[in-house]
Amino acid sequence: MIPWLGRRDPFPPVSRALRDPNGLLAAGADLSTGRLIDAYRHGIFPWFSPGEPLLWWSPDPRMVLFTDEFRITRSFAKTLRNRPYEVRVDTAFRDVMQACAAPRDAHGGTWISDAMIDAYVRLHEAGHAHSIETWIDGELAGGLYGVAIGRMFYGESMFTRVRDASKIAVAHLVAHVAALGFPMIDCQMATSHLASLGAREIPRAEFSKRIAELVNSGPEPQRWHALAAVPEATP
Repeated sequence: MIPWLGRRDPFPPVSRALRDPNGLLAAGADLSTGRLIDAYRHGIFPWFSPGEPLLWWSPDPRMVLFTDEFRITRSFAKTLRNRPYEVRVDTAFRDVMQACAAPRDAHGGTWISDAMIDAYVRLHEAGHAHSIETWIDGELAGGLYGVAIGRMFYGESMFTRVRDASKIAVAHLVAHVAALGFPMIDCQMATSHLASLGAREIPRAEFSKRIAELVNSGPEPQRWHALAAVPEATP
């Protein structure tokens, strides 16, 4: 059984999360800005489908990308250099979330509800949530969004309408947060795509120990205005 949280109830320790389904920790509470910040500070994130109660998760193991392990192949480095695109930051946050929410299969389901979008837009306005956007010919071609607390970035979702557009956004995100002193990006769940970029799984206990240090130091929350340069290809 998992606890049902009232609006003022604290999260239980992440060690109490279920093994099946992996990481389910609690239900209830709300999507207020304060609640979301507290959740991310403890490595907890909301994930639920419309019609379900609000569910909170902390899976074990955890998929992460250490910024110094990000892989840029020679072919992708060529794409970064030569493709006619523009990367912007925090100029179309709601649009990025809505694009991430668009159905990706015949079933048409999504976990990014209107309530989730509104909650993360408020988090964005507070300077904690950010969008990295790839624009081609004046159109939003791909991107991602996530949450920054201290020196920790928590990736949430990405989308692409043009080949490599979301991958371009990831490369610019990695370069930017590395320049800010962020050593690690949370990817939540393992996928082959993330693994191909250098992400790997670590035990939840290690993840919790690392973020406990990272979330308590770093830049003040604010809207991002410029991005750092992307490094050259890695072996």
